[in-house]
Amino acid sequence: MGVQKLDGERIKKFLIRNNTYLILLLLVVFSSVLTDEFLSVMNIRNIFLQQAGPICMAIGMLFVILTGGIDLAVGSYMAFGVSMMGLLFVNNHLPMGISIVITLVLGMVLGVITGIFVAYTNMQGFIASLAMMTVARGISFVLTNGIPIPIPIGTLDKLVAKSAGYPVFFILIGIIALFLFIQIFTTYGRLVIACGSNRNAVELAGIRVRRYIASVYSISALLSVFAGLVAAARVSTASPSLGAGLELNAIAACAIGGASLSGGVGSVLKTVAGVLVLALIGNVMNLMSVPPYPQDIIKGVIIVLAVLLQWATGRTGRPV
Repeated sequence: MGVQKLDGERIKKFLIRNNTYLILLLLVVFSSVLTDEFLSVMNIRNIFLQQAGPICMAIGMLFVILTGGIDLAVGSYMAFGVSMMGLLFVNNHLPMGISIVITLVLGMVLGVITGIFVAYTNMQGFIASLAMMTVARGISFVLTNGIPIPIPIGTLDKLVAKSAGYPVFFILIGIIALFLFIQIFTTYGRLVIACGSNRNAVELAGIRVRRYIASVYSISALLSVFAGLVAAARVSTASPSLGAGLELNAIAACAIGGASLSGGVGSVLKTVAGVLVLALIGNVMNLMSVPPYPQDIIKGVIIVLAVLLQWATGRTGRPV
């Protein structure tokens, strides 16, 4: 009996640690059974090309969620980034590298503004980022006059070009590794988690919590702007309507990855797995020619089931 109880505890702990990966594995198996095209090299490559941007955005969202906040402006940051880059590179003929750097810096500035409102005025992250979502989207339309800007072939599209060796894959791996290292091995990462799990204790320890809270919004904006550039590279167009609604996908990916929306719990790798879970759901339904509107219903049901599975195998005793 003692051995059986010990084995049961080990299985439970294994499920708790790896529930997100198990969900992803089950989806891979089911997708492979449902359609032969799923495991083709072209399809797998397309999935990762499509999800490079969303993965970056979700990692940024995760760091905000770890502090107990939320960032609804991430989709608008994408639009702001591509619109600003299109204005600088195409309309003002600045070099591509300089245009990208300026765009990333300006995106971080918008994130810092949101973070300052949240950290230093005690405004709810939902409200502050909702306001910035509207402002950033408005700036995007002003910059482009509401008209998508074509980006010359052979410039930004090199990020996702086969002839260039798909540089976006290496950048993505670097971003995942960097933020995984930050979360696990740095004081900054541990304090971000502590701000979400017990802010009062961190403040009593003499740590300037507000700086950490403000900083995660700048990280979220930076990664979202980069996600926008990746999306623009795939279509060679800078559109002010880019990213509309994608903030909800980023939040869902974090939730599927086990992040607690009340803060203090979350993992970079599990968030990446959460993005891939959402990607696989959409991909296999496209391969099976499921119409778009039923896809939304099915995707919503699967998201709820995935989060309930997190709850059933988790420690908190309540859904995220």
